[in-house]
Amino acid sequence: MNPWKVTVVVLTALLFQVSLFSRFSFEGARPDVMVLVAVVAGFVAGPEKGAIVGFASGVAFDVVLSTPFGLSALVFTIVGYLVGTTGGNVLRASWWIAPVVSALGSAAGVMIYAVVGAVLGEPTFDGAPLATIVVVVSAANALLAPLAVLAMRWARLDAVDTRHQAYFAR
Repeated sequence: MNPWKVTVVVLTALLFQVSLFSRFSFEGARPDVMVLVAVVAGFVAGPEKGAIVGFASGVAFDVVLSTPFGLSALVFTIVGYLVGTTGGNVLRASWWIAPVVSALGSAAGVMIYAVVGAVLGEPTFDGAPLATIVVVVSAANALLAPLAVLAMRWARLDAVDTRHQAYFAR
């Protein structure tokens, strides 16, 4: 993966998260596109790169959250790795695979976040019901999955076009 392109994808997602998606609310639940970045990275690039991108998106999100620093990074790393591990066995020929994987991975991410947060003493089960949060995040991320997959495939491309590698090798 091209680290500069991944940085662009993560920062763009963070910008959309804090400026646009933080305004949407359904019974206290808000979309979470930062977990979508981790899920899609695992789906597109595999478990190791999914974990790395998940960590990067989690750290970027932790900077603007009031939760303990590193909580999102830990959860998104796990989610990116798990989706990459299980996503390797998924046939990707159908158009609906990415939205389904994004919805399921996002639901898992929200539940893992709630459990880890509760273990660390955060009031993750206070406020909006967990089921509502899971549904809102999963539905929003399923709708945004095709765009996120395109962005992550763009980030996966190498910086140098393969047609010109022989020229640069001289």
